[in-house]
Amino acid sequence: MAGWAHDIRFHPAPAAQRVASVPTPPAPGASRVAAIDCGTNSIRLLVADVDPVAGTLTDLDRRMEVVRLGQGVDRTGRLAPEALERTLDAARRYAAVVAELGATRTRFVATSATRDAENRDEFVQGVLDALGVEPEVVSGEEEAALSFRGATSTVAGLRPGPYVVVDLGGGSTELVLGTSTPDAAYSMDVGCVRLTERHLRSDPPTPAEEAAARADVRAALDEAARVVPLGRAATLVGLAGSVTTVTAHALRLAAYDRDRIDGAVLSVEQVLAACDDLLHRSRADRAALGFMHPGRVDVIGAGALVWSEVVARVRDDVAAAGGELTDVVTSEHDILDGIAWSIA
Repeated sequence: MAGWAHDIRFHPAPAAQRVASVPTPPAPGASRVAAIDCGTNSIRLLVADVDPVAGTLTDLDRRMEVVRLGQGVDRTGRLAPEALERTLDAARRYAAVVAELGATRTRFVATSATRDAENRDEFVQGVLDALGVEPEVVSGEEEAALSFRGATSTVAGLRPGPYVVVDLGGGSTELVLGTSTPDAAYSMDVGCVRLTERHLRSDPPTPAEEAAARADVRAALDEAARVVPLGRAATLVGLAGSVTTVTAHALRLAAYDRDRIDGAVLSVEQVLAACDDLLHRSRADRAALGFMHPGRVDVIGAGALVWSEVVARVRDDVAAAGGELTDVVTSEHDILDGIAWSIA
């Protein structure tokens, strides 16, 4: 395998999106919770005050580090020692933030990479030692439901349902259909890290590599469509780093701007054009883009490819059902928000 793991240096996130730096008590009726989402490519933290009665979630700290926990899992079936250590280092840093802000309850959700790893017990013990909570290795269906809850907490009321919510991760991609609650969900074993390792080894990818990757995604979508009736979508919502990076590119942002990306509405044509451009750029060209996180440079091509296939498939299935899908919504509210709501 061409050494993608040697072409990247792992970086903590830039300055965290801290809303409050002093751990003042939560408002009456609210609970201060910490939600951690550990996926194939990144580990993310949200500390928030959640009031279930008022229906409000107020960020205190939201941060992300690219740790590539899923490095090589698709090939070896095991978590690599160096990937495990990167992830546990980040968990220890997160533990300090959780303690500083005074969160009273923490939930740590682990997704695709740890579902597939033979040695996940090492990971579980390491997280328990770092944070005092045991990571929950959730199913793809529960992952999808948490993502749906987070995304629709802000989209509902602004856009018509039913919604198809797509959480595009490093090792898997979750698709959920529903309006107020999920009606159908499916987890596909395709994601930006997994497809990069399997197919997109050249820089930039060759036509043959691209064709093989697209065939994988289309086969997965065929299976997903048997469970999730994509043609019922009135609104398509995309979540997670690959989607937000594509959105930043489509918006021609000079730097990553969460406020402009969250809730952005792009035409299907804009999304497909941005995906195509990112896929066919060299890694050096991608790295020069001001909004590009260093930890996504080598895998964003695969992420863009997956997103383009999903968008095109949903558009076509909606058309086949007699409707029309002309645009796509990007949300920065995702599984982290869903985890926080689930705690409260």
